[in-house]
Amino acid sequence: MKTYGLFISFVILLATMIGCSASPVVTKATGFAYEVVVTMKQSEWNSKAGEAIQDDLLSSIPGLPQPEPAFKLTFAPTEQFNGLLTYVRNILIVNIDNSMYTKVSVNYENNRWAQGQVVLTINAPDQESIVEYMNSKNKNWISDFFTKIEMNRAANLISKNYSSIVMDNVKSRFDIMLNVPTDITYIRNEEDFFWASNNANTGRTDVIVYTFPYTDPNTFTAEYLINKRDSVLKVNLPGAFPDSYMTTEKRMVEYKPITVRGKYCGELRGLWKMVGDMMGGPFISHVRLDEENNRVVVVEGFVYAPETNKRNYIRRIEAALYTLRLPGEFEQSAAEDLKNIERQAN
Repeated sequence: MKTYGLFISFVILLATMIGCSASPVVTKATGFAYEVVVTMKQSEWNSKAGEAIQDDLLSSIPGLPQPEPAFKLTFAPTEQFNGLLTYVRNILIVNIDNSMYTKVSVNYENNRWAQGQVVLTINAPDQESIVEYMNSKNKNWISDFFTKIEMNRAANLISKNYSSIVMDNVKSRFDIMLNVPTDITYIRNEEDFFWASNNANTGRTDVIVYTFPYTDPNTFTAEYLINKRDSVLKVNLPGAFPDSYMTTEKRMVEYKPITVRGKYCGELRGLWKMVGDMMGGPFISHVRLDEENNRVVVVEGFVYAPETNKRNYIRRIEAALYTLRLPGEFEQSAAEDLKNIERQAN
């Protein structure tokens, strides 16, 4: 159940060597996206409480063709949590002590030991109360919390450094704003359809934008949006072979309502595939109602990376979808909807 990142394992070695002798200076948080250090007593880590925490952080993220854990997880016993380990960007501290706590409490802190860091702390009187608390919360709430933190970071970065080619095209074509990573610069415009890609040999990431009139109150349902997606992509994303085109793998697709900029947004997540070809991969769509123009706006990112894990690629483009601004929202920050998302831990 334990996975160890090479980078953070190296940090553990350095922390053991340097220990508390390191200078107490403010530094930038270390580590990579979707890595987390958990620190608690070794005996508690090996208990049901530790197993519940591991099950949460190592749970498979939805919408991928093969299981991939939500986070790369490193455990540091309480007595070894010092030095450079305290600079890692995502830290979970678990304190179990019946002389200090009477019930489970959860809190978080930004920039505790390093800039850009988030430290989540769980205090509990005993192991049983942690297991009970984990069962009472939404499934995988710890990994959801840190995932939103990582998306917040990514959205903030993309809001400052983004592909101006994509921004200029979607603004002029659709009168919307969308920040996507700077490497997405290959574009194609069609009537009511826009397609951009980084055209990478490894971790290819594409973005599409399309709109259609809002005429049916049943638009925001899984069946409607999947059928609309398939009809649009069949015309606009043909494959390399005759009669080949993109479609949705309907056996692995999820739809759920989320809130973006205080308004309803349909989130469609699953797998795409090419009919008549062997290509496929994960996708995620955000579907919103543009009330000013009585239309539905769809922004989607999809990934083709058969040679490697896809978690970080799809999470990166998912963060970009949150930067979508419809008419009337242009003055808002590109990352407005995620900036206070840490509060969901409480």
